[in-house]
Formats: sequence, C-alpha cells, structure tokens
Amino acid sequence: MFQSLPHTFRKHHIQADVRVLLQLRRAMEKGLVNTTGDLYVVLKGLLTNDPKDFGPYTTAFYEYFLDVEIGKGESLETALLRSEAFQEWKKERIDDDIIPDIKELIDRFLDEVHLTTLDIKKVIDGADILNQDNPDAPDTQTDENPEQPTELDKAVDYSNIPLEEILERMKRVAEQQREKHFGGSHWIGSGGTSPYGNNGAAPGGVRTGGTGGGKMARAILNDAKFFPVDTRSLLKDDNIDAALAALKGIEDESAEVILDIPTTITEGLKQGGIFLPYEKEKINQKVQVILMIDNGGYSMTPYIRHVQKLFSKMKTRFAHDLKTYYYHNTIYGGAYSDVRRRQFVPIDKITSLDKNYSVFIIGDADMAPYELGRQSLETWQALRDKFKRIAWMNPMPQKYWYGSDTVPALGSIIPMYPLTPHGIGEAVVEMNYQRKYAKR
Repeated sequence: MFQSLPHTFRKHHIQADVRVLLQLRRAMEKGLVNTTGDLYVVLKGLLTNDPKDFGPYTTAFYEYFLDVEIGKGESLETALLRSEAFQEWKKERIDDDIIPDIKELIDRFLDEVHLTTLDIKKVIDGADILNQDNPDAPDTQTDENPEQPTELDKAVDYSNIPLEEILERMKRVAEQQREKHFGGSHWIGSGGTSPYGNNGAAPGGVRTGGTGGGKMARAILNDAKFFPVDTRSLLKDDNIDAALAALKGIEDESAEVILDIPTTITEGLKQGGIFLPYEKEKINQKVQVILMIDNGGYSMTPYIRHVQKLFSKMKTRFAHDLKTYYYHNTIYGGAYSDVRRRQFVPIDKITSLDKNYSVFIIGDADMAPYELGRQSLETWQALRDKFKRIAWMNPMPQKYWYGSDTVPALGSIIPMYPLTPHGIGEAVVEMNYQRKYAKR
C-alpha cells in the first residue's frame, strides 16, 4: 500500500522511507485513519517537525493523493482550478446552468479534503448500516426534489465487509436508482457514507466516478453506468475479473529488521569512530500460491480453461510464486506437476514448501466412495495440517454437495467454497483471517 509515496515526498525534500509506510499502516490498523483529512494529519505528524516543511509537505500530499501538481510560484487556487480532481468534484456538485463562486467552491473542496475524524465525531461499523438497509428499495427522488449535499458528521467503515458482498448490493441498488444522489448511506452517489460512490466518508468501499478520497477504496469503477457481473455464478469468461479482484486480497506483506550499513558508517564517522548499529525495516511483498487442479474427469472439463485463465491472469498482474499440480478425482500420496499427470511429486515434497503458501484446490470432490480411501484422506489431512491458508473451490452447485458420499467427507477436512467470484472472495477473507491469527 502506498509503495510510491516515499519517492513523491522526497521529490519535495520531505524525508520519507519505508519506516513511514510501516508507521502509517499501524495507524490505519488501529483505526486512526478514516478520512483523507486523517491521512493528512497522521502523515504530517510522521514526516514533519519543522514549520518550514509544512508547505512542501502539503504540496507533496496534494500531488500524491489528489493528483494536484502545484508549479513553482503557482498558487494553490490556480493549481486546483486546472486539476482534474477539482473539476470532477465540481461536476458532481454544480449544475451546468449555475455560475458558481469559485473561491467558495475551492474552500468547500478543501474542507472536504481535510475533513478529519475529529470533525466527523463518530465512525460506524459498515455492517450496522448494511443490516438496516434494503438494497431493493425504490428510488422515489425526482428532478423536482433533488437531494442536497450534507455536512458529514460521521464515517462508515466497510473494510470488514467482503468486497463481493458490496458489489452484489451495489448491483441491486443500481437496478432501482433513477437519479443522481448526494449524501446518505444508501444510493450510488457522492458526499455521503454509502459504500459505493465518491467524495464521501466510507473507507473500504467502492469508488464509482468522480475522484478518490485518500486512495482507500478497495475497488474503482470509473464508468457510472457500469455495474458488476453476477458474482455468485460459476466461474466463466465474463466474471473472471471479479474473481481476480478477490484473489488480489491474498497478497502478503511482512517486515524484517536489517542492519542499515550506510547510516551506521556515516553516523559512526560523525561521532569520531564510535559506531553504533542503526537498523531499518525492509518490506517484503509476496504472493505464494499452490494451485491443485482436478483435470481428469469429464465433469471438470468445462471449468479447467476458466481456472487456468484466472490464475494465468493473476500471474501476469501480480508478481508472485505460483506452483501448479494436477490430480484425478483425489490424491494418493502426492500429485503431478504436468497436465498429462506423468511427473509424480510426493506429498512430502509439497509439504516441505513454506507454510505461508495459500493453497487453492479446484475439483468437484465427487467420486465413488472406494476411491477416497485411507491413504487419500491422510494425504489431504497432511496438506491441511501444513498449510493453514487452504481452500477447496468446488464447481458443483452447492445444493448437490450433500447428495454426494465424498464431498462432505473432503469438506470436513478442507474448508470448501463454491467456484464463483463470491466463493473465492469468502475463501480469501478466511485465509487473511488465518494469516492475521498466525501472526499474533
């Protein structure tokens, strides 16, 4: 998150490094950052302690988070007037036939940018809002009775709600929506606490149109007429990108403390040869995935291409370590590293890999009971014991699972989910929970 931030701030002579990113992440984990204004205040405290740095800091902040570049000798007002961020914000607020007071508009824009939790006074759990909201409610607003932007005095945090659930609700709301909406927590609009919209106070939501508010949205749908595909349908070409968005959530990030040799030497020379060790934190970002595909039976044939396409796109979009194995119906002491299932890999070799791998097993798990023998069950259990972040993605419609003799047996060993974007999202949420639990 915010990997290029240090570079932008150093360009404006504000010292920023990976430690700032770690401190910022900790502040966000503690719930201290809920709005763009919070982000501005927290970062200012981390990066500046001299009044002479306040101006360059603000310039760097606007450039990085709002894409507002202030030229040398240029006033903030002039830079804002030509910025896309301000123009998009104004488009959402002002009708074409109204001649606005530009200075007043800029003040309102900056007020929203710098809105902090102290101004908001209260941060609400997104689940509380969604539990009371009916996504199928009709839109009763008319052009003669438009909603007006309201002053935000609260924020709603949707970061704990699965992205697929938010996208699905957004689709249902969109089917009812007839007009533009400002403020509120229900409609796709701007300036409110709805989980879908822009320029509001809804960290962890989905941004549609307009400009960002601190780069804290989990998904961005720039076309106001775009609504998500059916995330509960089986994996296919037209919903692979939705599944890909869910898979992105398995990216792992860790930090290790290493000796900062250049700083140790520099500071030691300044102190007349007294060398004290200086340490720094190194961020390691990685995605480690084991993919196990049942490619032997006719029942799996319709899904193999989509699964391979999904994980192929993942490999090209997110740098990661992907290991793929194949099996037919079930595994007996190991799996195969090639599609034709000729190169056998013993289970001991697979379980010798890093325990932090995320394991996705793709198969219908439906077979004759005699195929799922003791050796096979012990092999699946060995995988489950080694890899805590493991999920079985089943293309068989869920209503048929318990009509099978073997699906419930395997589901009792390895958590099982439908092979849909929504199911993948649920699996990733559980995997991330296991990751956080393991780090405690």
